[in-house]
Amino acid sequence: MANVKEIFPHLEDAELDLVQKAYDIAEKALADKKRDSGAPFLEHPLGVAKIVDREIGLQPVCVAAVFLHEASRMAPESKPLLAGFPQEVLQIVDGLDKISTINPKDTRLEAENYKKLIVRYSEDPRVTVIKIADRLEIMRNLGSMPKGVRERKCLETLMLYIPLAHQLGLYNIKSEMEDIYFRQAYPEEYRTITNKLKATEKDREKLTAEFIEPLKRKLSDAGISYKLKIRTKTAWSIFKKMQKQKVPFEGVFDVFAIRFIVDCEPVREKELKLCWDVYSYVTEEYEPDTKRLRDWLTKPKDNGYECLHITVKNKEGAYLEVQIRSKRMDDVAENGDAAHWSYKGISHEATMDKWLSSVRYALEHPGQNPDDLPLPPSKEIFVFTPSGELRILSAGATVLDFAFNIHSNVGIKCTGALIGGKPVSIREKLQTGDVVEILTGRNSKPSADWLNFVVTSKARNKIRQVLKDQEYKLSADGKELLDRRLKNWKLELTDEMRGEFMKKHHFPSVKEMYAAIGEGTLDVNQFKTFIQEWGSGEPVPEASGKDKAQQWAATSGADDILVINAQSLKGLDYKMAKCCNPVFGDDVFGFVTRDSGIKIHRISCPNAARLMEMYPYRIQKVRWTETPSGSGFQVALKVVTSSEAGITGQIMDILGSFKTSLRSFNMTENPRDGLYYITIKVSVPTGAELDKVVSQIRNLRGVVKVSRV
Repeated sequence: MANVKEIFPHLEDAELDLVQKAYDIAEKALADKKRDSGAPFLEHPLGVAKIVDREIGLQPVCVAAVFLHEASRMAPESKPLLAGFPQEVLQIVDGLDKISTINPKDTRLEAENYKKLIVRYSEDPRVTVIKIADRLEIMRNLGSMPKGVRERKCLETLMLYIPLAHQLGLYNIKSEMEDIYFRQAYPEEYRTITNKLKATEKDREKLTAEFIEPLKRKLSDAGISYKLKIRTKTAWSIFKKMQKQKVPFEGVFDVFAIRFIVDCEPVREKELKLCWDVYSYVTEEYEPDTKRLRDWLTKPKDNGYECLHITVKNKEGAYLEVQIRSKRMDDVAENGDAAHWSYKGISHEATMDKWLSSVRYALEHPGQNPDDLPLPPSKEIFVFTPSGELRILSAGATVLDFAFNIHSNVGIKCTGALIGGKPVSIREKLQTGDVVEILTGRNSKPSADWLNFVVTSKARNKIRQVLKDQEYKLSADGKELLDRRLKNWKLELTDEMRGEFMKKHHFPSVKEMYAAIGEGTLDVNQFKTFIQEWGSGEPVPEASGKDKAQQWAATSGADDILVINAQSLKGLDYKMAKCCNPVFGDDVFGFVTRDSGIKIHRISCPNAARLMEMYPYRIQKVRWTETPSGSGFQVALKVVTSSEAGITGQIMDILGSFKTSLRSFNMTENPRDGLYYITIKVSVPTGAELDKVVSQIRNLRGVVKVSRV
């Protein structure tokens, strides 16, 4: 067992106790785990903890979180041991655990999306910083990994973690990861550039001394107070510039740069004057390359960056880049909205930039309370396909939105989804991290109701397009049907007649009228009556529901009451409606369809009120015979229960004790409400027998609700 005090000697007693406890859990959980090199896996969290503590300077709670994260990730059985730790530690562990589940399918194409997901999982901003430290430790030990793993880690580091480190201002870590990546990906070019940097190191030192010396006295005599920053580009930055500008190492003028930071009051007029004064002294002493002058003092960049960039040549012909700006400008460039990473062309969003800037400020000001920092952007959710492909949707997006995001045809045929292997409806709202498998059906098609719960523009636009196409098709079908009937009747429908018909039946357009015919909600036979009455010169009254029912009865030749006895009546077929599945003994009525005969509905059917209100002339009174037919009736029951223990067997016993025949049985669990949903399809001889079954199931312990569907 390691002594944490020897590893982190500067920690106080309470902090040591916290870290020691976390370390002990990790040591036990990872005892039999090995790295690719064969070394104990515990070396990894220990290395990360040292980076977090010594190189970044995060708090002891972050050090403890590193050990607990690896313990819970590699040995899930150790998770109960985390219960006694502070909530602050557990929140960081949770964020790290979520990030560890990210397995980029195509890092190069989806880099920005994966970076957003990393930040989204980091509700505590320090999570992102710890993850960068984790990646640095991996990169430092890259040599012990298999070639395939090395290549994948290098690409992820380049596309995800180096940009994040840059945005957070972790420049030393960024530069080290860049150099490791460069060494692994381009070994020959890496050796060439680093060797040239070493070979020219003394020349740069000499050049610096020679450059500064003649300017010291002039600036001092002018009363200009300044601070000098000197930096040499990293090997990777030099290589990228060589590639971009298509020049050799010697053609990169800003390998070496000097920055003058003028110390003065934050008054713009005074800042500009002093910066231009420094420019004058520099260009008096050295020859400027006016083609490479970048004046962002007079006209700052759109992001607020202010600075003067010039390239000068000394008497020996050596080029040197010089940057001049005030202390305020430097603070804004380094810490404000126009931070260095902001003007380097790294793509980002304003909300994320603000959050990352605040994290950077907290790193440079250790006393900052992380609770005062804004949370990362939350207007998006990140969802995965079963193959690991990352999709970004608007917050509040549903299963149906996700289906349309995958492909329009998938959305059109969507019937539901599996989230974590459990079935959910198309209305289910998705959460970041969900793995969603879309279910489709051959006969599924969009309805206007879909527009009430989708939130993405792609889904809305496609649904509207399909509904419009469906209406056009129904309209064409309806027009064809009406034209055919008019031809058979040897009648003509003039424009005046059609306009009057539309007015009386409240159709706003000809297309909608034809669509109603095609859909079957408008009986084409009404046109025959309308035209005949029009031709007789008699006014065409608005028929009441009773009149329409009598018209239908007269033309159909059916009796006022249809007796249900499982046999056809006077050549008319009837079927039990699937929307309510009536059984013998239910109060029912008949509805005359356009092409499916008569459908029998329960009076309590969800569609009954609409059918009676809109189509009273197609309603048929029906009654049952004295005795039921020999065949049973199909009916579905939905049972909601709070417990699955023994419920299946109890329901089976009840069904077996009555005259019922089980056709199907399905149970699903909804983790969001903790309830179990059971769908049972049975065949019953009468409604009375069904009522007995429902009553017995409703009395079972744990049953919340029983209903017919």
